Amino acid sequence: MNEKFFALPEEKRQRIINAAMEVFGKNEYKRASTDLIAVKAGISKGLLFYYFHNKKELYLYIYNCLIEVMREQVADTTFLELTDFFELMSYAGRGKCEILEKNPYIMDFSLKAFYSENEVVSDSLKTVNTMQEEEMFKLYFGNLDTYKFKDGIEPFKVYKMLRWMGDGYIHDIQMSGKKFSMDELLEEFNSWMEMIKKMVYKEEYQN
Repeated sequence: MNEKFFALPEEKRQRIINAAMEVFGKNEYKRASTDLIAVKAGISKGLLFYYFHNKKELYLYIYNCLIEVMREQVADTTFLELTDFFELMSYAGRGKCEILEKNPYIMDFSLKAFYSENEVVSDSLKTVNTMQEEEMFKLYFGNLDTYKFKDGIEPFKVYKMLRWMGDGYIHDIQMSGKKFSMDELLEEFNSWMEMIKKMVYKEEYQN
């Protein structure tokens, strides 16, 4: 990426980010038009590729922007004060839903990015996700009340289990062609947490 992109005024940088997020969110990666991104951003295609060497670099930059938005908005002061695993997961889930509902481009882009398969960017996204997941868990779940868990239960594995359940739910919705609802996902997510809490927490901490 050309460093001159970061020298642009904030408003212009954000316009490029929003345009790319909208186009990538509405189209599969290979069908997303960089010409359209440039038009929506109000710049020439040549200038777009002056800032970003190619389409893949632009996509991965936008993906990292998405991660940063989630990290900054969800992991706020309240989040960092919580020490119960399931309270943390519930709070983070509500925060993500609020962000996605308020920003339709983020919603569309995140669904395609998080669950993309057989795309040019798929392997790169998986590498980023694996690295980010472990780092973010250590950073934001570092003050957990681990004594609440039954002996032999690893909080990170419980976290991954819940994420996989969410992934499976979203995949089923996409395969069925139904309209995706964050409210319905959150309701399901909370019901899963109640069940899993009884499985992994010591009895005295289950209520």
